[in-house]
Amino acid sequence: MGKSTLMNALLGQKVAAVSPRPQTTRQRQLGILTTEHFQMIFMDTPGMHEPGHRLGEYMDQVAKDSLRDADVIVWLVEASVDPKKEDYLISERLKTIRFPGTLILVLNKADLSSPQALPDRIKTYQGLAKCDTVLVISATSGEGLEDLLNAILAHLPEGAPLYEPYQITDYYERDIAAELIREAALFNLRDEIPHGVAVRIDEFTERGEEGAYIHATLLVERDTHKGIIIGKGGEMLKRIGSAARHEIESMSGRKVFLELRVKVNLNWRNKPEALRWLGYTQKKE
Repeated sequence: MGKSTLMNALLGQKVAAVSPRPQTTRQRQLGILTTEHFQMIFMDTPGMHEPGHRLGEYMDQVAKDSLRDADVIVWLVEASVDPKKEDYLISERLKTIRFPGTLILVLNKADLSSPQALPDRIKTYQGLAKCDTVLVISATSGEGLEDLLNAILAHLPEGAPLYEPYQITDYYERDIAAELIREAALFNLRDEIPHGVAVRIDEFTERGEEGAYIHATLLVERDTHKGIIIGKGGEMLKRIGSAARHEIESMSGRKVFLELRVKVNLNWRNKPEALRWLGYTQKKE
C-alpha cells in the first residue's frame, strides 16, 4: 500500500524501509514530525492480514494493538486498483474495534489511477467502512500530502510535545540499519525468499572520523536460500551489502563499513526462540 513510503514523505526523510513487496513492515515504528506549531506522531505498522506463521501472528497483533493508541486512523488503499482481500479484512476489523477517533480514507498512487475509474473506486471503498474524510494522494509525487496533514491535524487533541524537536523516530540507528539491510534483500532476491529473511545487527561500533562499523547476520529458513543469497562467488551478498551500505550512509550522513553473513535457522518464523532473538515479541505494557 505504501505506508512506509508515505511516512517517509511526510517526514521529509527516510527512516522506514520500503519495498514493492507486501508485509515489508514487521514492527511498529514511530515517525515524529515537529514544526513550530505542532508535533504529529505517525505509527507505521505491519499491514493487517491472515497470518500463516507465528511471525505473521505477531505482526497482525502489533497492527491491531496500535489502533487503540491512535487519535486518527489513516486507512491507506491503492487508488489504481479495486479492493483486495486484505482491504476487505481491514474493513471488517474497522467495524468491530471500539475507536472513538477519526477514520480518514486515503487513496494512494493517484498518479497511477485512471481519472475515469477513480470516482467509482472511491464509492467502493466508502462502502466498506464509514470514513470521516476521503483524500486522494500520491506519496511519491507529493500530491495531496499537505491536505492529508491538515486533515489529521484538525482531529488531533491539544497537548504538550512528547518528544524533543530533533527526534524523528523511536528507532535507534542500528534498528534502521537492520531494516535497510532487509530492504536491500527484498529488492534483490527472488519472490520465494524475501519474507523468510530477517536481519540482526551483531556489532555496531563507532569509529570516530572513520565512520561506523556494522556486522550483521541475515537469517534464512532453508539451506538452498543461503546459497541463493550468497550467490555465485558471493555476488548476490555483495550486491545486497552495497545497496544497504549506500542507504545507511545516506541515512546517517557518514561512511559505513558493512560486513554481512548468512545463517540458516530452519522455519525460524514459527520458532518462539528465534522470534525473541530477533526482537519480534510483544512488549509488556
